[in-house]
Amino acid sequence: MPNKVRKAVFPVGGLGTRFLPATKAMPKEMLPVVDKPLIQYAVEEARAAGIEEFIFVTGRGKTTIEDHFDHSYELESVLNERNKQSLLKELQASVPKPGSIAYIRQQEPLGLGHAVWCAKRLVGDEPFAVILADDLILADTPCLAQMAAAREQAGGGNMLAVMEVPKAHTSRYGILSPGKETDNLIEITGLVEKPAPEKAPSNMAVIGRYILEPTIFSLLEKQQRGAGNEIQLTDALSEMLGDVPFYGMKFDGTRYDCGDKIGFLEANIAFALHRTDMQDDMRDIVKKIANNL
Repeated sequence: MPNKVRKAVFPVGGLGTRFLPATKAMPKEMLPVVDKPLIQYAVEEARAAGIEEFIFVTGRGKTTIEDHFDHSYELESVLNERNKQSLLKELQASVPKPGSIAYIRQQEPLGLGHAVWCAKRLVGDEPFAVILADDLILADTPCLAQMAAAREQAGGGNMLAVMEVPKAHTSRYGILSPGKETDNLIEITGLVEKPAPEKAPSNMAVIGRYILEPTIFSLLEKQQRGAGNEIQLTDALSEMLGDVPFYGMKFDGTRYDCGDKIGFLEANIAFALHRTDMQDDMRDIVKKIANNL
């Protein structure tokens, strides 16, 4: 049986330029979908998959994230005085246990591979997850929990969340060369970062969920530059092919690209429609707007 995945890395050092001016003074990971910031959805997904330690790779201007995952005693006191116990419990439950959360600074924005490498000493010599908060997934069973179960069944190794994308969009993603497919698992025989559509080996794209073996760090240690002159995680992963079991998992659920304005707006509508406390009102609003177009 493979080692349990206990740690998750959250790369949150990006500048969020596509959401300026909203992200001038607020991290993009704190943008709310309905009433929770993106990063809280990511942490809740990790918890549901059995993650015990949460490692944030931050940058300048990200202290709001640290404050969010800490107790606000003044606010909690006010909620208690006003007898808003339900809201108080919800806030307290969002804070990870003492000692389970750590922050490390990515001093230069050198790419996803560099951000993951920054967490090397905190991860240690054990498998770990990587979650990109920009990729928000609405699913009955959280995506990372699906991946952890699939990895255990496969006997360990690297497990990446994958989905089909339009051929014209391959230049936005890491794209895999698919091998044998069994149920929802695809053997990965090759990986290339952001290929042009005419050069893409498939239209099966990697999205922001990974379970990785710690040997990835020795490859990221080389600090080799790839697409966009950044240290790409995909390039290091491609070097691991053949050394460890390597699968892509077609997850159940819908992924929303919240690093994009349209995807972010779509996520807000979808998550609101999914909630029993507001879906009826939300349906009326959507119909009203559509009828007025």
